[in-house]
Amino acid sequence: MKILVTGGAGYIGSHTVVELLTEGHEVVVLDNLDNANNIVLDRIQKITGKSAIFYNFSITEKPKMRDLFEKEKIDAVIHFAALKAVGESLEKPLQYYSVNIGGTINLLEVMREFNVKNFIFSSSATVYGPTYPVPFTEDMKPSSDTTTPYGYSKVVLERILEDIGNADKDFKIISLRYFNPVGAHQSGLIGESPIGEPKNLPAILTQIAIGKIEKFTVFGNDYDTPDGTCTRDYIHVVDLAKGHTKALNKISEISGYEVYNLGTGKDYSVLEMIEAFEKATGEKIPYEIGERRPNNADIPICYSSAEKAEKELLFKAEFSIEDMWRDSWRFQQKNPNGYQ
Repeated sequence: MKILVTGGAGYIGSHTVVELLTEGHEVVVLDNLDNANNIVLDRIQKITGKSAIFYNFSITEKPKMRDLFEKEKIDAVIHFAALKAVGESLEKPLQYYSVNIGGTINLLEVMREFNVKNFIFSSSATVYGPTYPVPFTEDMKPSSDTTTPYGYSKVVLERILEDIGNADKDFKIISLRYFNPVGAHQSGLIGESPIGEPKNLPAILTQIAIGKIEKFTVFGNDYDTPDGTCTRDYIHVVDLAKGHTKALNKISEISGYEVYNLGTGKDYSVLEMIEAFEKATGEKIPYEIGERRPNNADIPICYSSAEKAEKELLFKAEFSIEDMWRDSWRFQQKNPNGYQ
C-alpha cells in the first residue's frame, strides 16, 4: 500500500514510518517541519535501507494537499500532523483549533474528493477527561470536560470522524487513543527532538541529564495518588509505532468508525518515573515541587485498558519502563542538541 503519513518527520510519526517501510509499504511523508527536522528522513533511510517521498507544507494548505493526492495515488492516511503541547494550548487556543481541527477537515475533504477512505487518526487519552473512572476503556465517549484546548481538539475530531463513519460506511476510520510515549529507536538515530523548550516529562528529564536544563518542576504533589503526584500510562514509542501497523492491517476488516487505546494498562507517577530514569541511566535528576498547572489541566490518574487492542489488533506493548529510559538516554547522548 502507499501510505500518506502526515507529521511523518515528527517523534511518533518518524518511528511509524520506520515500521511501515520495514513492512514493505510505500510511504509519503507530509510535514511542515515546524516541530521537526528533515534530517530525520535521512536517518530513516539509514535504519531501513529505504526512502520515503517527502512533501514540505502544512495540512492547512488545501490546494497543495490536492496536488499531492493527484500525484501520489494514496491508499491510506495515517494522520499525526497537529499542534500537541498541552500547556501551550492553554495560551494559544485559537491556533490549536485552527490547525488541529481546520487542517484535519481539509485533509478529510481532499481524501473524499480522491476517494481515499482508509484513515488512522492520532488521538489521545486526553479525550477521557477528568471524570471517567480508570482504567479508561474505548466504550467511554470523548468528554466535553477535557481540561485543555489540545484535548478538546481531539474530542471534536473524534466526533467528526464518528459522524463521517456513520454517514459513509465505505469510510474505514480508526482512532488510536495514545497514552504517554517515551523512548527512541534502538539505533539512537531517531528519537524525540523538540524545537525550543521541551514541554513533556521525557524530553525534560533527558535534557536535565545532558546538562541543558537545571532542574525539573513537578506540578503539584497533593493529588489523590500514592505519592501525591499525577500518574500516567507510559508506552515505548516503538511499541506505539507498531500499534499503527497493526491498525493498518485491521482497517480492511472494519466498516465506519472504530477506536482503540494504545497503552500498557499500567500507570507510574512522576516521582516513580524520575526514580526509574535515575536507575536506568545512572544520572541524578534534581527537581522541585511546584504548584499545580492552572485550570486543573492535569487529571490525577490516567491509564488504559489495553484489552481491546490486544484482542482485536493483536497488539501488546513489549518494552518496559527501563527500556524506554535506556533508549531515550541513548538518543540524547548521541544527539546532545537533538537534530540541530
